[in-house]
Amino acid sequence: MEQLIEFIGNHWLLSAVFMVILSLLLADIFADSFSGYQRIDPNEATVLLNHNQAVVIDVRESSELKDGVILNSVHIPMSQVASQMKRLDKYKSKPVIVSCQSGHRSKSVCKQLHQQGFESVYNLTGGIMAWRSANLPIEKAKS
Repeated sequence: MEQLIEFIGNHWLLSAVFMVILSLLLADIFADSFSGYQRIDPNEATVLLNHNQAVVIDVRESSELKDGVILNSVHIPMSQVASQMKRLDKYKSKPVIVSCQSGHRSKSVCKQLHQQGFESVYNLTGGIMAWRSANLPIEKAKS
């Protein structure tokens, strides 16, 4: 224990940086636990789609859809989700998978949906990029 205290005293900057990184890591881990939604990878998403009649909500901008979309997904750009919530109400009791390009923007939409009373909300980890990397089916975006 004395060696630890001596190390911290001699390397206070290194110790401070370590504590900041550790606290940020723990905050990220625990924030997801209390967020009201779950993270799933593309393989888990296909199970939900095939066996639980899940719905995919694609929150990318229209210009990002040129490379394709997940089959039968509902496209609502992230900036319009709040104004289009009534359109999504019919999916409240179904599993809802939210997708974007990389899985980061969809987090905030997952939080919004959970706050609006959606029962099962999932964030597609890695977004459409992970979906494509897993060689899962993609269809051309409807104009």
